[in-house]
Amino acid sequence: MTQEQEIFAALGLDRKALSGGDLEVFSPIDGAKIAAVKMHSAKDAEKIIAKSVKAFEAWRSVPAPRRGELVRIYGEILRENKEALGQLVTLECGKILQEGLGEVQEMIDICDFAVGLSRQLYGLTITSERPAHKMREIWHPAGPVGIISAFNFPVAVWAWNAALALVCGDSVIWKPSEKTPVTALACQALFLQACKRFGTDAPDGLSQLLIGDREIGAIMVDDQRVPVISATGSCAMGRIVGPRVAQRFGRSILELGGNNAIIVAPSADLDLAFQGIVFGAVGTAGQRCTTTRRVFVHKSIYAKFVGRLKKAYGKLSIGNPLEAGTLVGPLIDKQAYENMEKALKAAKKHGGVVTGGGRALAKQYPKGYYVNPALVEMKGKVDNVHEETFAPILYVFSYTDIKDAIARQNAVPQGLSSAIFTNDLREAEVFTCEAGSDCGIANVNIGTSGAEIGGAFGGEKETGGGRESGSDSWKAYMRRVTSTVNYSDKLPLAQGIAFNVGD
Repeated sequence: MTQEQEIFAALGLDRKALSGGDLEVFSPIDGAKIAAVKMHSAKDAEKIIAKSVKAFEAWRSVPAPRRGELVRIYGEILRENKEALGQLVTLECGKILQEGLGEVQEMIDICDFAVGLSRQLYGLTITSERPAHKMREIWHPAGPVGIISAFNFPVAVWAWNAALALVCGDSVIWKPSEKTPVTALACQALFLQACKRFGTDAPDGLSQLLIGDREIGAIMVDDQRVPVISATGSCAMGRIVGPRVAQRFGRSILELGGNNAIIVAPSADLDLAFQGIVFGAVGTAGQRCTTTRRVFVHKSIYAKFVGRLKKAYGKLSIGNPLEAGTLVGPLIDKQAYENMEKALKAAKKHGGVVTGGGRALAKQYPKGYYVNPALVEMKGKVDNVHEETFAPILYVFSYTDIKDAIARQNAVPQGLSSAIFTNDLREAEVFTCEAGSDCGIANVNIGTSGAEIGGAFGGEKETGGGRESGSDSWKAYMRRVTSTVNYSDKLPLAQGIAFNVGD
């Protein structure tokens, strides 16, 4: 039995469901075909959505703490299968095993969060201006939630959305990336196990998959029966999804691209900055939305610190992500490699000095696109990079004034994650104040990558403005009702309006 077969067997995946289909799946590790799954048709999509509506109508009336029990069971099943599912994440999307296991841990963490949340879906009691009246704000389930996920986090992003949607009383439909459908099949199989343990309160169709290309996803995006669409992907994708959902007056949760920057101040703990930048820039082979893509280093420490980064780039362990000790796995496919090459060529044209870059391990893995992470010193007139390339390219700039560094950090279309390394309290407070970073995430003395589930995750500007995961992100999966109750024998009107009607 091959390693992939062992992984599939451990997760209880049906081998028949992984063969004979029209969507071929290739592992970025070596380019080998690992599955061929069946894509859904437009007719299938119609049935899936109708089934989801029916499931929602039953699930919304199940008490929220009881709904939380299903998510608790699912979290336990994820714990039981963490190793195998983490390996599958690595096999299908190419991130190193430590990151694959970390992604499954994110699923477990959001399940824990959602279980507690199921007893805290609180509203408000609001003082009324009218005597013997009470105003309340109540939250109700929104309806079927459509989830569109990307290849780079093939399971965690779905879990962020699904765990919250389920405790909020919604059904879910998941359209995974065409590049990573097998992990979705595995998550669905484990979810069905949870439903079986949970009992008959979980209706059929509570969680479903919609597998296919962008055309099949568009059916869900355009359907009025799916009031909430959570879409993770590129800014280009968001420009299509957002307006289409808005056109039908649906609600979008958009988590799109990032062009994330770190500022390294002269007072910084350079050991912390070094670790944060290297992981942020090369983790997941630079294919995270929170990947560190730009660094602004103070002129007084530039030469020494950037020299240390360049030295580290020459020692990074690149290889099979399933093997212990590997720090950088492959890019997802050939197109990603070509995009990286194109970006480096453009940087050189504009005066950038490139350290690293180029293909790695081509003889060992002719169909796997491993690369040497690249560090680009932008020493010419170019003082910023506005486009995001989903690859391990780190653009380095120098600065002398903190306000200028913050302004340059902000002067890009995206606004997801940002960070500053400093031991100067004033600089830290300026960075996180209303005139500082304009990103959804603004960190001090940690990098841009590796968010915890307890906080709301998302960004501003072309990152889309959506929020997933922790804090009060749950409100996006519910609808708000303001209810006024009159317990008097009179009917006073608001604002003191007099409107007397005789018998």
